[in-house]
Amino acid sequence: MNRMLLALKRPFIWLYRFRHRCGYGVHSPFAFNLITHVIYETTPYYKYKELASEQKRLTPQKDRAWGDESLKVKRLLFRLVNYAQPATIVDAGMQAASSLYLKAAKEGADYTAATDLSELFLESGASVDFLYLHDYRRPEFVEEVFRICADRTAQTSVFVIEGIRYTSRMRAVWRRISRHEKAGITFDLYDLGIIFFDKTRIKQDYIVNF
Repeated sequence: MNRMLLALKRPFIWLYRFRHRCGYGVHSPFAFNLITHVIYETTPYYKYKELASEQKRLTPQKDRAWGDESLKVKRLLFRLVNYAQPATIVDAGMQAASSLYLKAAKEGADYTAATDLSELFLESGASVDFLYLHDYRRPEFVEEVFRICADRTAQTSVFVIEGIRYTSRMRAVWRRISRHEKAGITFDLYDLGIIFFDKTRIKQDYIVNF
């Protein structure tokens, strides 16, 4: 989706999702906690300033995609990794500054970056604990990476998919992914989709006004 068009649509998206703000109407303690203490958390982590400085330092060496993601999304990724504390992180899609936030939130995690399927090297027997899948312009890539990584999930795995509402093809991909046999609770933030794989929790799909 064109960034300018998305910016113009923002007020209407916000109004349409207004009733889904701040966890209102959510009865699941797990979902309510995630929405209020992770998605909507406003704690100014000290690393935010360091990460902004590092991104600025590296920007001249990178292409345009490096700075395309919003600050809100990058900080949410940081909080999600900090919340999940994954041993492995897979960052699949175009190289972007969000990689700094993913790695900083869990230093020492086994981090794998893949801009194409040929670069998706997964250690034998290791689970994919956290996946950030961001290349909505290539829906087939998104779906294939999800298929590969879904076979490597643990009960505590968390997958984040960018641009789930940006195009009709991505909306269709998100519908299929959220209904996958391994998918548990999901969160639709418009810009992002979040999937948990703990099947001991009742399957529900939440819309969040992010």
